[in-house]
Amino acid sequence: MINTRALVRFIEDDEVFRSSQELLLRAHGFEVAGFSSAVDFLEHDDLLRPGCLVLDVRMPGMTGLELQNILLDKGCEIPIVFLSGHGDIAMAVHAMQLGAVSFLEKPIEPTLLLETIKKAVDASVAQYKAAQQARRNREQFEALTPREKEIVLLAARDAANKEIARELGIAEATVKMHRANAFAKLGVKSPLEAHLALERLGIISAGE
Repeated sequence: MINTRALVRFIEDDEVFRSSQELLLRAHGFEVAGFSSAVDFLEHDDLLRPGCLVLDVRMPGMTGLELQNILLDKGCEIPIVFLSGHGDIAMAVHAMQLGAVSFLEKPIEPTLLLETIKKAVDASVAQYKAAQQARRNREQFEALTPREKEIVLLAARDAANKEIARELGIAEATVKMHRANAFAKLGVKSPLEAHLALERLGIISAGE
């Protein structure tokens, strides 16, 4: 089972610095996991868990930028906050172009670090919840019968029951029954809500 609590991963080969930052983050309510290397992180972390990754750029073995590329290849969307005592503009621009949310240079102002991590974590949690809702909506739609799918698609486009009955060649009472069942399964109460739900799934477009 996936742990849905947000986790801040702190990857830093300097154990003293890493420990001090972990203490700071925990003191402000964050759940933190520390890793001494990128390899250690890849071997032990749950990449599906929301949160963020605080990552040193220059580390023995695999660098932070190399890890970022690996995570991109895996389709991992954990927000990355880069830290560096040796950063330069070109490195920061490259990291940000690849999707990093921030690039902070050591020594780090604690308030700035906390604010940056909070924004990254909040964004990750929101994205995770949206993805979970989309998955549930997709499952709900796939649970509809073929007839219910036909009818809910037409109803979402604001077709009246009489119109749907005529188009499908069935009784209006049958349309009402299937429409009520489909709306209940999707958790919607009106054609507009049905349209929005199907739009989020990419089944119909905003202009339809």
